[in-house]
Amino acid sequence: MTDTQRNPTDISGTLDEALERIHLSGPERDGWLSNHAPMAIEALVRHGHARVAHRWLDTYRPKLEGMPGSVAPVTALNWQEALGDISRVADWTAFFERETADRPWRTVLAEWWPRLLPGIAAGATHGVIRVGHAVRTLLEGEETAPRVRELAHALGYWAARHQPLPALERLAPAPDAAAALDRVPLIADQDGGIRSRFEQLTGFPDWPGRAPSGPEAARAAIEELVRAATHRYATHGHADPIMLVHAATAPNAVLRTLPAFPGTLWTPSLHAAWAASAAVTSAYGPREAQPVTEHLTTAQAAPVAQHPQEVFERASAHGDDHTIKFADTALDVGDAAALVAAGRAIELNTPAW
Repeated sequence: MTDTQRNPTDISGTLDEALERIHLSGPERDGWLSNHAPMAIEALVRHGHARVAHRWLDTYRPKLEGMPGSVAPVTALNWQEALGDISRVADWTAFFERETADRPWRTVLAEWWPRLLPGIAAGATHGVIRVGHAVRTLLEGEETAPRVRELAHALGYWAARHQPLPALERLAPAPDAAAALDRVPLIADQDGGIRSRFEQLTGFPDWPGRAPSGPEAARAAIEELVRAATHRYATHGHADPIMLVHAATAPNAVLRTLPAFPGTLWTPSLHAAWAASAAVTSAYGPREAQPVTEHLTTAQAAPVAQHPQEVFERASAHGDDHTIKFADTALDVGDAAALVAAGRAIELNTPAW
């Protein structure tokens, strides 16, 4: 595989062209569902599938709605009263467009990250996930105007949907991230929307326990969480194949942002990443796991090893936005169990075409 295929965002205008098209739309549709186009398109282009990006967007775009109208400008003085008010999403987006036009995007992100982090559940965690995709593109490629504008749109959506979780009890500690996810208590009533589900949350296992010894330890813990949540999808994703991808993609979005801001923010980021992953697990997780071997053909004694790009090729052909994003995270994890989990997402979710 050539360097061009590995990182096409550095040399291709496809992503910028697609983002310009996407920015004509708002961040949600049908009153709540998030606009997944910028996240899916970024993953497609990054993994060498720029050739299908515009076709994918042509299929997805009829689902999108325009940006709502402005209510009143968000400013440095009144932003707190607008936090979590989705009717102000256009005002928040315009605010961050001004901020990123006047100051370096890293400076804006470092200022607003700790303000937004307590509301990481915003938009079913899609606020932080969209930010993670935008930051990855800016860190790994050219800082073009559409890419900086995408960060502004992502931050604006997160701010408008800002949703703190209820006060949570710290339950008995767990030795590692996988055990912590296994011990997350499921909410009693797994019906209704995500807000009503999150309102039932009462407590999570105390993980990772003692405060990390420094930024690198915090980063390593988030990596462990992403790996555990990705692996877990293979055996637990059947309960809600769409929503449970976020137990992995939300903390991975946090992981992707870390190099963009000071190490002093990495430990708070770890705690927020754990809260997001645990919340999704509690709200949508199954009562019982399904062993991976139950989903193999009778001719298979074990999951078939695949090359990462073969797995993403299947996700791209599948076309479902959540499947594409989860495969993208599975490739970040990179081991055989993660690729099996990505294959499970392809099996469980409905193809886009």
